[in-house]
Amino acid sequence: MVLDIKNVSKNFGGIHALKNVSFSIKQGEIYGLIGPNGAGKTTMFNLITNIFEPSSGDIIFDSQTITGLKSHKITEKGICRTYQNIRLFSQMTALKNVMVGGHSRSSSGVFSSVFRTKKQREEEIQLNQKAEDLLELVGLLEHKDTLAENLAYGQQRRLEIARAMASNPKLLLLDEPAAGMNEKETDSLYDLIKMIQSKGITVLIIEHDMPLVMKLCDRITVLNFGEKLAEGTPTEIQNNEAVIEAYLGKEEEYESA
Repeated sequence: MVLDIKNVSKNFGGIHALKNVSFSIKQGEIYGLIGPNGAGKTTMFNLITNIFEPSSGDIIFDSQTITGLKSHKITEKGICRTYQNIRLFSQMTALKNVMVGGHSRSSSGVFSSVFRTKKQREEEIQLNQKAEDLLELVGLLEHKDTLAENLAYGQQRRLEIARAMASNPKLLLLDEPAAGMNEKETDSLYDLIKMIQSKGITVLIIEHDMPLVMKLCDRITVLNFGEKLAEGTPTEIQNNEAVIEAYLGKEEEYESA
């Protein structure tokens, strides 16, 4: 297992955002985390990346406990994420945005950066090349010199994924990557995430686009009011009466392939 969530709870005062939630993700899976708004999905992402610490429970990554570990240390271990609300550097080019993501893995210190040592210059060249490779992967290489704020919405979403990929993640957390996308952009996003999976990267995705989730994910956990409602394959989730009642709706039909 790449990630083990063990009986994790999070309380904000008297509000129980998550209650004893457990699930495990296998190496190379695309794993979905779904549920109604306010179910605790983004809170779970925030616990995994230690924006918040769990009130109880444990988070294990690559057989090591990361509960309470500083966020930058979690990134160094191989977990990176995107956000529901786009968080790009709007006045930087697409290329520079991706290079910023790669700096979390760079080894040059402050001295090297200030005095532009040979090591720092070589590392900068490597970061530049890697950023271009990632922009090509997400279909944005021709826009490498475009300011992030001037990219179309779907392109900004792809740029966020490229920036997250620049830190060499073993586990990539995607928070509603299809939000606001049209059908063509969503289809393209599906292809991109499958390509990321083919590179051996495990993906944990929060998404409200159910046709995308059912087609994309290997397994899914459903949260409702902070509690785990169900876990299983897309087919099992679609046929789960409790999930249909609480979330999917009785009239909805989703293709699993």
